[in-house]
Amino acid sequence: MQHRIVVIGAGYTGAIAAGRLAKRLHREDVAITLVNAEPDFVERVRMHQLTVGQNLTPRPFNKMFAGTGVELKLAKVTGVDVDRKTVTVTSRNDTNGTNSTEELNEELEYDTLFYALGSGWNAQGVPGTAEHAHEIASRPGALRLRERLAGLDAGESVIVVGGGLTGLEAATEIAEARPDLDVSLAARGGLGDWLSPKGRGHARKVFGKLGITVHEQAAVAEVHADHVTTADGRSIPAAATVWTTGFAVHPIARATTLDVTDTGQIVVDRTMRSVSHPDVYAIGDAAMAMGPGDKPLRMSCATGTPMAWQAVEAITARLTGGKAPNTPMRYFNQCISLGRKEGLIQYVTADDRAVRAALTGRLAAVYKELICKGAAWAVANPTLGMPTRPRRIVREQSRAASPVRTSA
Repeated sequence: MQHRIVVIGAGYTGAIAAGRLAKRLHREDVAITLVNAEPDFVERVRMHQLTVGQNLTPRPFNKMFAGTGVELKLAKVTGVDVDRKTVTVTSRNDTNGTNSTEELNEELEYDTLFYALGSGWNAQGVPGTAEHAHEIASRPGALRLRERLAGLDAGESVIVVGGGLTGLEAATEIAEARPDLDVSLAARGGLGDWLSPKGRGHARKVFGKLGITVHEQAAVAEVHADHVTTADGRSIPAAATVWTTGFAVHPIARATTLDVTDTGQIVVDRTMRSVSHPDVYAIGDAAMAMGPGDKPLRMSCATGTPMAWQAVEAITARLTGGKAPNTPMRYFNQCISLGRKEGLIQYVTADDRAVRAALTGRLAAVYKELICKGAAWAVANPTLGMPTRPRRIVREQSRAASPVRTSA
């Protein structure tokens, strides 16, 4: 009887996990199902490029996983019951070849669950954000902002709220692509205040060159249709507001009996295994994992990819009688694009603190582009450097087979 592995979410982490599992485990022993609402892989680290009109390379999942043994299910995850070990999904089916569709609810049973639903934008509870601000944490959000920017006339104002990596990338990308717009950035602290002196200096230089106005120590307290208001009473005009103040995890985990944090992240051990439900592995933004110095790993592609590798090796070892890995996770650098011609590579300590060294300029832009291409290539080719011979399961828990239940 096959061991049923369900992977929910096909971002960087989920897609990599599904592909590597298919390579590591013998096809006769496992049934791997990858659930995702969209048919194409989304390069989330390039959403700021999509907003300014750049077209990204299509990466359909059916081509990525052709011949791998991974079953792709295009559906939205609507519920997880970790006590019954089921995932509820909803898909749309064509009705008798007509243009009308019906929703099909389906319950998938699993023996091992890989939870990789990721995160979306975080409005931080700021009034007016949901009604008036744009997010670029998703492809639909980036496309809506793209349409809005295309409709702006020369001289109109765009404000990017948030001084983190996403904010810096969004502001510089928009200013470079649309030099006719009045682009500004509002940061709660100083511009790039987490960077080294060299990194901060280069960021300021590029912002000045692109004509971006920086509002420092400017926590935005309310968003309006044509301006934002800061906590200290400043009013900053904005024909378009771009909100990049962090991410909020998918809410489904909080509705389960999984042990989660106050932010809804699933608490995992160093092998990405849930501390409360050993048949659940959480990876990427959905998981709260500890890194060097017992500091929580930050939400990022740089974190999610090695988390996926760690989880795959752990489940492979446990199913095939091997020893689960406990490879320390660490950071090396933070890669920031500052438009298409400039970049910043900030080198960091193992626990993600900036050191003096930083790579800047055109070479850094090329470096960042290679990182982005490499991340997408890793999703499409998740088995690089892995053993070519799949391993057989030697310790499978007994269970009674039960069919998938569906309801229209």
